[in-house]
Amino acid sequence: MSRWYWYLSQTIGSLWFRASLYGVVAVITALVSIYFSRYVPENISHTIGADAVDSILHILASSMLAVTIFSVSTMVSAYSAATTNVTPRATRLLIEDKLSHKALSTFLGTFIYSIVGIIALQAGIYGTSGRFILYLVTIVIVVIIIFTLIRWIEYLSRLGRVGETILRVEEAAIKSLQERMRLPYMGAVHLKSPEDIPTDSISIFPNCVGYIQHIDMGALSNFAEEHDLKIYVQAMPGTLIDPGLPIAYIGHGIDAEDQKAIQDAFIIGKERSFRQDPRYGLVVLSEIATRALSPAVNDAGTAIQVIGVGLRVLSEWASRDQHVTKDEEIKYRRVYAPSLKIKDMFEDFFAPIAEAGAGISAIGIRMQKALLALDRTGDPEIKRLARQYAETGVQRGLLSLALTSDKALLEKSASILIQRT
Repeated sequence: MSRWYWYLSQTIGSLWFRASLYGVVAVITALVSIYFSRYVPENISHTIGADAVDSILHILASSMLAVTIFSVSTMVSAYSAATTNVTPRATRLLIEDKLSHKALSTFLGTFIYSIVGIIALQAGIYGTSGRFILYLVTIVIVVIIIFTLIRWIEYLSRLGRVGETILRVEEAAIKSLQERMRLPYMGAVHLKSPEDIPTDSISIFPNCVGYIQHIDMGALSNFAEEHDLKIYVQAMPGTLIDPGLPIAYIGHGIDAEDQKAIQDAFIIGKERSFRQDPRYGLVVLSEIATRALSPAVNDAGTAIQVIGVGLRVLSEWASRDQHVTKDEEIKYRRVYAPSLKIKDMFEDFFAPIAEAGAGISAIGIRMQKALLALDRTGDPEIKRLARQYAETGVQRGLLSLALTSDKALLEKSASILIQRT
């Protein structure tokens, strides 16, 4: 994905863009009726009784304004609830929700359409035929509003709930992970180790502090082709960087303008993004679980649910060979990038939960069951990590649990996996 396409997708995904688009369509729809009125016979216009459009538009204008204000206030309350009960990092997924954007844009667009129609009617722009066209369009819009309201009311019952938010994070994490599995090195050549970078390479540093949200691999590849060099990406999406940390290395010297071209290929923001950063989804899931295990919340059930979600996400990695094709694996021959490490994903997800839930037997047992399920995937690295975390989990539990019976249950649940070592 190019840098400009990334910015475009960010813009299209924002609420203001969709609402503005619906507003423009509403204005065009209201005014285009004037043009098509010439094709409507006068006798049909009088038969239908198009004068009713005045009252319908007034009803739509007043009701849609109220519905829009109500929907916005409900969404703000849902975002606040998600921030308090789940984690602030998950709120962005709710803010970017397409169904919410579509509903609000439909309501706002209908309001604008009604206002434009009322103004045009009061100005006498429409004739009898024009009013008839406006009447037909208004009926279609009313039908759309009815279906949108039905879906919206059903959706509001789930918006901001803990379970719904966890589902959104899971979907974002799996989508990002599947995209990385399809292009394991984001289309570049595998950089197996930092030692593979030539010692005479020149470091490229960023000019600000932040998280890498996106890398335009196509731009890096084009630059490498033009200058006949190789580029070694050091910092992948999700990495916290600063002006003293190299984000890439190049084969030979370039001027300041060329160096800026490489820097521009790395989009840096104030927070991490789910799109190119599969680990971020696991980090947010672990935050949800640890908050649920805090003394202030004390909700072990949510933590158990999150462990199951993490199991599904990590199980996707075991099936990564099914997502990779030889044609797609390497697209940029002059760009090298490191791989996503399952070790880091285990640490992102299991380590915080294991620490927060060490004194709760139910959490320890469910962790052992999840690790055993991962062990059965057959992936050698996953099996090794699953057994390592199982042993660590038992050690934490023996130090934190008070009852001998709870310790025995934990050891029993981990015995099958540990004995396989």
